[in-house]
Amino acid sequence: MTNTITVGVVGAGRIGKLHVENMLRMDGVSVKTIADPFAERAQEWADKLHIPHLVTDPNEIFSDSEIEVVFICSPTDTHVDLIKRSAAANKHIFCEKPISFSDEETMAAYQAVKEAGVQMQVGFNRRFDQNYARVKNYVETGKIGELHILRITSRDPEPPTLDYVKSSGGIFMDMTIHDFDMARFVAGEVKEVYATGAALVNPDIATVGDIDTALIQLTFESGALGIIDNSRQAVYGYDQRIEAFGSKGSAESANETETRVKFSSNESVSEDQPLHFFLERYNHAYIDEVQQFFTAIQTDSAVPCTFEDGIMAQRIAAAAKESLTTGRPVAVKKIQ
Repeated sequence: MTNTITVGVVGAGRIGKLHVENMLRMDGVSVKTIADPFAERAQEWADKLHIPHLVTDPNEIFSDSEIEVVFICSPTDTHVDLIKRSAAANKHIFCEKPISFSDEETMAAYQAVKEAGVQMQVGFNRRFDQNYARVKNYVETGKIGELHILRITSRDPEPPTLDYVKSSGGIFMDMTIHDFDMARFVAGEVKEVYATGAALVNPDIATVGDIDTALIQLTFESGALGIIDNSRQAVYGYDQRIEAFGSKGSAESANETETRVKFSSNESVSEDQPLHFFLERYNHAYIDEVQQFFTAIQTDSAVPCTFEDGIMAQRIAAAAKESLTTGRPVAVKKIQ
């Protein structure tokens, strides 16, 4: 590993562009090549950022000996193949969630990464939000006593298109998977999942086999209980809250707003709405997760969000989907 980390990025969509723009502001990082099958759509953007190579074929990344790290920011159904090819090329990997929609395919990619001996981090950026990290610290240090209930609220400001829903893997894989990872991050392994849901925001979502409103009950290995509530539409903004309630107290994180000012008068009391979406709400977390990934590579230490973390979040999501379908609690499969 040289002093400068040379990166190739697969995928020039919204999340790929976000990572590229963040990395270009980091010392000791060089983004050399971006691959996207529709590269021409990103040409003007790449030119403004002085990206050396914008290509359609990711093989130009895998065959380039100067590129040490691959960021996989493409659609989920491409992840496993790209992980395997990155590992075969002996390149470290950062992959956005979920790893795949298939446990079998994910485990095949996991084996390829282990055999290659490269580092891989999964993009669960919320772990790097300072508010959630503080809640975890209160749990981990025992300041709230024995954890009894973990409550997570996650509601998007507006629903996705039906075309997106069709290819997203469903609400549990696409949206709630962040909450499943956060639940494990704060409270440990999940033993069992029970999920209910409906298409209350847009009934058409039900016609493509998905829901937009959900309640998920978790039972942790510790015996603590968890509840996650999701909606695809919170008309007041991006609603992201968490509370850990224990025998000695509770720790909670409220929504981030543009300012903390509250205005009070004889007519009303008002304050800013939550930040509109994830790019604003988790901006610093996206930067920190990448910086910590690069530090792990440079120091040959464990990445802060592992392949195993990605596997378990995916398995909880699969269990939730099965529970929704069967109407029964479902045990979460462990990594053997």
